[in-house]
Amino acid sequence: MNHARRTTGTALALAMVAVAVVTTPVLAQYFYESKVDLRFDRLYDYTEMSEALRELVDAYPDLLSLESIGQSVGGRELWLVTLNNPRTGPDTSKTAMYIDGNIHGNEVQAAEVVLYSIWYLTKTYGKIDYLTRIVDERAFYFLPMANPDGREIWFHEAATPSYQRGGIRPTDNDYDGEYDEDAYDDLDGDGHITSMWKKDPLGRYERDPDDERFFIRVGRDEEPGGWTNLGSEGLDNDGDGRVNEDGPGGYDPNRNWPSDWQPNYVQRGAGEYPFSLPETKAVGDFLMAHPNVAAFQSYHNSGGMILRGPAASYLTYPGEDVRVYTALQDMGEKLLPFYRAFVTHKDLYTVHGGEKGWAYEGLGIFGFTNELWTNAWMFKSERPSQDDRKLFRKLLQFEEVYVPYKPYDHPTYGEILIGGTKKWSSRVAPPWMLEEECHRNFAFTMFHADEMPMASWGHLQVRQRSSGVWEITVAVRNDKIIPTIAAIARSNGIGARDALECRTPPEATVVAGGTVRSFLPWSELNATEDKRPHLLWNASGVSGKGRRLFRFLVRGQGTVELEYRSEKGGTISLPVPLEAREASPVDDEGDDGA
Repeated sequence: MNHARRTTGTALALAMVAVAVVTTPVLAQYFYESKVDLRFDRLYDYTEMSEALRELVDAYPDLLSLESIGQSVGGRELWLVTLNNPRTGPDTSKTAMYIDGNIHGNEVQAAEVVLYSIWYLTKTYGKIDYLTRIVDERAFYFLPMANPDGREIWFHEAATPSYQRGGIRPTDNDYDGEYDEDAYDDLDGDGHITSMWKKDPLGRYERDPDDERFFIRVGRDEEPGGWTNLGSEGLDNDGDGRVNEDGPGGYDPNRNWPSDWQPNYVQRGAGEYPFSLPETKAVGDFLMAHPNVAAFQSYHNSGGMILRGPAASYLTYPGEDVRVYTALQDMGEKLLPFYRAFVTHKDLYTVHGGEKGWAYEGLGIFGFTNELWTNAWMFKSERPSQDDRKLFRKLLQFEEVYVPYKPYDHPTYGEILIGGTKKWSSRVAPPWMLEEECHRNFAFTMFHADEMPMASWGHLQVRQRSSGVWEITVAVRNDKIIPTIAAIARSNGIGARDALECRTPPEATVVAGGTVRSFLPWSELNATEDKRPHLLWNASGVSGKGRRLFRFLVRGQGTVELEYRSEKGGTISLPVPLEAREASPVDDEGDDGA
């Protein structure tokens, strides 16, 4: 009996060891450890975010580098992380994606999505083939906190869900000759800026009879509700009869970009002139110095939107570029349930001088603004009702977002009530939902990055035309959705043209060059370069999922080298021996298309 127990125990122990041996690699595939312990069920202030970036760069020096591209009005560094595998080439030699967040200071979780992107790419490099390939082929520039001053105010001062949107440069918002003299006031000192309500026989709100924490707007044809909303907590600090009309800043960093910029009397918050803010100028200088950037993503909140331009009704985008945007947005709607693909001016509102507009209209970069968090995620339903939102806050957030109403004797308004919801109540995902939001948005940007243009060789044909004269016909392909040159860039002369060069050995020379429609020998040579036939300029680029055919006539012998250079599509080279070859795919023959 004892022997049987020992045998059984030994067998059980061996079985457990075997299970452990099998389970460990399986779990490793389910969950990928990072060298940096970060959590995404919380938010990080400027200091914590800066430290997290430094820790990631220190932990993954082979992939990451950290630099400050400038300073904010408040002297905070604008930290930019470059993610690149130098073993496959320098970042500037690759097609790149620029990703930023938190250009509006109150839209805080935008920075966490950017941080998550860096964290996830580094911890899965070499483990997930799809992401490893993207990192090897592409470069990324991450700016988590485009407005660190506004972020710090939201974190460390009493604030509302919408404050501080801008920065802290003193601004005279009420045109009285004074600056920032009438900001919000935390009247009861509880650390929150909530709402002020006053009894008013003509007021258009009534208290919810089922829950007095809520006020309900009465209909036009209904009797007055007895309450008036006086806005957010505050005093008339400058004695002009108004409250909260001139707080810190007052400008909008996302209205300070060159494309369709309008002065302040047209576009509120635009600033004195484009790039008048140090933060926007720093980003603008960086992007103009990196013409290899072909994709752009900016994270905001809220509403669950994937926004593209144009942002004004009088602006139009070329149809072929719209098709690119549509293909990318369609996938975004699948990866981000309840997010909607919108055109800014048509589906939201008009924006003059916006960042994503300048990226596309000024630089030819395809980009989006994602408005993070939507109430539809509360119960995964398209339009949650007011009762649904109450239930979510009661049974899932445990009512932690509420500040009870209390009486307050206001020097201007008299007896009022102050209370309502906290700053994280409406625009920020709850902590336990934040990581999913980070991951889904990250996945969308990876799809976008993978569809950036990538020049590659297609078919190659070499024919002998006459004694010592060879005809080389080659296809340059782009198997991605995004073209090597956007139609708007082509129309407006933005950026460099693509180019195909045929380099010859001393014993050979190019006598003619141009484009053709097919590999057939009678296909007419178009766009012939007379002065420099070895260098063919391609102002149209290569369309998404498309190809261009080129032909050179070379006199001589030896091996020539073809090099295709594209500012946003990369550089590829191909050695071509001057010997007969039927039209066939380059890769199938084992040619070096790297």
